[in-house]
Amino acid sequence: MLLDGIFAFLAFRIAWQLRYQYEVGGEVAFYDWRPFSQFQNRALLFAGLVLIILLIRGVYWLPRSTGLLDESVMIIGGITTAMGGVLLTAFLTRFVPSRLVFIFAWAIVIALFVMRRMVSRTLRTALWKRGIYVDRVLVIGSGESGRRIMEAMLNSPALGYHLVGFVNELPETSDLSVATEHRVHRAQRVGSIDELERLVGQHSVDEVLVALPADELHLVPKIIEKCRRHAVQFKVVPDLLQLSLDRVDLGEVGGLPLIGVKPASIQGGQLLAKRAIDGLVASAVLIVAAIPMGIIALLIRTTSQGPILYRQTRVGKNGRQFTLVKFRCMVDGADELRAELMAMHDSQDPRLFKLRDDPRLTRVGRVLRRWSLDELPQFWHVLNGEMSLVGPRPQMPEEVANYEEWHLQRLAVTPGLTGLWQVNGRSHLSFDEMVRLDLYYAEHWSPWLDTKVVLRTIPAVILGRGAY
Repeated sequence: MLLDGIFAFLAFRIAWQLRYQYEVGGEVAFYDWRPFSQFQNRALLFAGLVLIILLIRGVYWLPRSTGLLDESVMIIGGITTAMGGVLLTAFLTRFVPSRLVFIFAWAIVIALFVMRRMVSRTLRTALWKRGIYVDRVLVIGSGESGRRIMEAMLNSPALGYHLVGFVNELPETSDLSVATEHRVHRAQRVGSIDELERLVGQHSVDEVLVALPADELHLVPKIIEKCRRHAVQFKVVPDLLQLSLDRVDLGEVGGLPLIGVKPASIQGGQLLAKRAIDGLVASAVLIVAAIPMGIIALLIRTTSQGPILYRQTRVGKNGRQFTLVKFRCMVDGADELRAELMAMHDSQDPRLFKLRDDPRLTRVGRVLRRWSLDELPQFWHVLNGEMSLVGPRPQMPEEVANYEEWHLQRLAVTPGLTGLWQVNGRSHLSFDEMVRLDLYYAEHWSPWLDTKVVLRTIPAVILGRGAY
């Protein structure tokens, strides 16, 4: 507030300098305040009004999740109101300087305020990313609500939270896999609710987030009492349908809050934008890669028996099946050997069966698989809408048949050539971890997220992480 007050006062001084420096007997040095004395009262009034209005609007205790744009809108509104008060006072006291002074001061103070907040946010984010001045948070609950709270904190270190771990009443619970944009984290179970008081002190907890399922809400009063006893901040996360589908959609009608749940899928204008981008990129790739694809086809034809292209039934959006086409990387008749190999490697998850050294791969096919060149023909599926550039991995019907109920949510999104599963570990991930990444993608989709995934796919392909 002190810095804002100084900036507001200086804005008037700079505005006066810009307007009158050649009209007071020659150019005046900025540090010479004597000619400015007649404006000082207005400048002080302006600075005071700005601070009072911003205080009333709550600018100085906004939640940390408030964006710079939202804060800037509040600041501009407050500064404009304060300037209106100064103009009204000038009119009533018959003090009528050049209107340019007021216009310059209004623009300058907005620029100073916004720039100061940009610098503050940059410094604050840099400190938070390094774990400095962060709030240490303990989550109570390991259901869908608790997992999503942990997901949000782990995915955005710039929010200033450090996840200590989670607490629940199930002693046999192991650490949880939590999907984020960059990788799958392991959230640690640190104890039970009865141990809360000890855990708060042991881990220097600043805030407790209660995210219990509906059948455990009777424990909330006891948890709140323990938090109050130790002067620890706490918040309770409402258990809205376990938040199993997507983020909560809040609205209001006649002062009554309305809570809805968005589906975990990409719809409406978002779907049209994604489809347009897919069509443009797929067309360009198919044109540019025409000659390399011809060379690959020739190598496959001359080095092994069988067709150039391999066709396989896969499950697409909403469970619709389609025939996926890719360059053949394995010996002819490899599908007949699949059941035998699965029997030999019964420890493998049948929903995500891949072998690091698959004996069915041909010499050329091993190179194609290593560099993901076998997937070039799939840009045709992207062009005709059966697949997308980014999305969940399309699986075979027999793999989908082994899905649990919550796994089926990944079928609400068009399958993709690449996705968060590929850039965060690929075949090194478990099936459940892959599904959680797919659901995170569906719930947080944006063109910028697609762009980041595509850019991260390039080094993942070059380095061959999990490509087998």
